[in-house]
Amino acid sequence: MSVYDKTGLAAFAQGLVDLGVEIVSSGGTSAALAEAGIPHTAVDAVTGSPEMLGGRVKTLHPRIHGGILADRSKPEHLADLAAQGIEAIDLVVCNLYPFRSRPSVEMIDIGGPTMVRAAAKNWASVGVVVDPADYGEVLDELKRDRALTEDTRRRLARAAFAHTAAYDAAIVAWFDETGGDEVLPLTLHLALERTDEKLRYGENPHQAAARYREIGRSSWWDGVEQLAGLALSYLNIYDTEAAWRLVHDLGEGPACAIIKHANPCGVAVAGDLVAAYGRALSADEKSAFGGIVALNGLLTEAVADAIVSGPQADVIVAPAFEQAAVDKLITRRKATRLLRAAAPDRVRRSYREVGGGFLVQGPHHFETGRDDWRVVTRAQPTDGQWADAELAWRIGGYVKSNSIVLVKDGAAVGIGAGQQSRVDAAELAARKAAGRAEGGACASDAFYPFRDGVDAAVAAGVAVVIQPGGSLRDDEVIAAADEHGVAMVLTGERHFFH
Repeated sequence: MSVYDKTGLAAFAQGLVDLGVEIVSSGGTSAALAEAGIPHTAVDAVTGSPEMLGGRVKTLHPRIHGGILADRSKPEHLADLAAQGIEAIDLVVCNLYPFRSRPSVEMIDIGGPTMVRAAAKNWASVGVVVDPADYGEVLDELKRDRALTEDTRRRLARAAFAHTAAYDAAIVAWFDETGGDEVLPLTLHLALERTDEKLRYGENPHQAAARYREIGRSSWWDGVEQLAGLALSYLNIYDTEAAWRLVHDLGEGPACAIIKHANPCGVAVAGDLVAAYGRALSADEKSAFGGIVALNGLLTEAVADAIVSGPQADVIVAPAFEQAAVDKLITRRKATRLLRAAAPDRVRRSYREVGGGFLVQGPHHFETGRDDWRVVTRAQPTDGQWADAELAWRIGGYVKSNSIVLVKDGAAVGIGAGQQSRVDAAELAARKAAGRAEGGACASDAFYPFRDGVDAAVAAGVAVVIQPGGSLRDDEVIAAADEHGVAMVLTGERHFFH
């Protein structure tokens, strides 16, 4: 026994002693057992060697590792034990230093992982326990059968290798974060654990799905409280992630984002959340059916009244709910999932699976702002047009490419998403806007390769176009804006989003 986490240790050890098990222990574990009055033998009494180097060396000895690694099915192994006077060890109980919570050189465990891996390698003969949550099952099985079953030893061995793999992955990540390339290091070592939440299914009902998280790292999803509704599915989580990040990227004022298939179909900022929801919904009420509604403030009964008068939402997520609002939504929208959530945390990397591996990039974010942008036309945006242009640009960064976003008076009025042609995206956005973009802003997530995209934006009635610039035909595109008398802002930053 050699554990850092001493949860349940005394009761488990006493249970083993009651079964006639002889315990060998070291360091702090030995002290804890002694304090609890549990008989045991100190490691140095077995090895004949004192602990040294401040405890760095205590279990690294043939009398320990020979006893763990001996394959009981091989007579020559048993003969070696007998020749050296080594007692076989049938059970190793060990968990490691808390490196994730206190990363440092001194928290890099050596003896612990060595014992754990040795026991797991020899799982046919030895049981290994790294999680106090397994103490009860192990003790019950020993009481019942006087030995651990093969299935149990195999399960425990897998858990042990997962434990050491995750531990090593945390150490590698620490080296990367403190002295290497944090975003794109030479190797990546992800250790993930399945969360307890049950997902109804994957993208489609015939696909199994679960949410995993990095071991030792929590996210905003771990703190989500579901107040009502059906169990979440894979797409509920995926789409809610998109909605929650967008609504938190719209500034401090009341804001609403409505997402369908991970694409915004309505976004608005307003003086209050009732108005923000109503204006977001009006962008594309048809597409909002079955979507995700994200609000960045208290969901009051008045907001709930507005929502229940609108189309069915699969998920509603907000930082807080009035109880009257919850009661009303439960009554009128029984299937809708109501999620109370904290603000989303920063993503370190973006992963996308491709054949045989992953594409990895830094997280999606906006690098530049208004102070970095250039007005390149004779016409200059008014204050109101600047506000609409900034909002359109922000929304466009969350729309699948190619994308065009039309905004008027703080609300999206037309969104063209995921089109192979930028002109098609513009025409789709204009059709959805149906004349409501007059005097507003148009954002394009990438440069206009030809002037036809600007012509389409002007046809929708906008007064300002915001785009990255960088096309070989920028001069022609800017000339087209001047010809139409609209302002054009270049951001110098593309925002493709696939």
